[in-house]
Amino acid sequence: MVVLKDFRFRVEASPLPRRRVRLASSGKAPLDAAAPPEFRGGTPGMWSPEDFLVASVASCFVLTFDSTALQRSLGPYRLAVEAAGHVARRAEGRLGFVVIELLVDLTVEPGDTENAERVARAAKQSCIVGHALAIPLELELRVRSDEPQLAAVT
Repeated sequence: MVVLKDFRFRVEASPLPRRRVRLASSGKAPLDAAAPPEFRGGTPGMWSPEDFLVASVASCFVLTFDSTALQRSLGPYRLAVEAAGHVARRAEGRLGFVVIELLVDLTVEPGDTENAERVARAAKQSCIVGHALAIPLELELRVRSDEPQLAAVT
């Protein structure tokens, strides 16, 4: 028997004064967002929808990496991800995201570098947020090995 998975993630958005928005989802703390300061009338110091998009890709990659590392028996590791979303004028003339880069710094025990690279590439391919985008998701991967006794993330 085939079991189909169907998940729904609901969010409510309500306008607030000064180009801000309140985001709510059942059982979670509400979040406020604003137009980014790069846009006219934007608010510095607040998360923007653009920040949320880039953060969604970065956090999806990290969580997918953790799951994939467990499935593929990757030993202890340290992982740091920096994500950069590039917004520019697109081919159709509108302003929009053109690429999101993931700069992944990964430290593993000696002998685990090849497995770590495979895990990172698989995590990029499996990230469901990345799949939802019509723009490229680029992975810049730096893998190095460290002496045993890594501070483990498992």
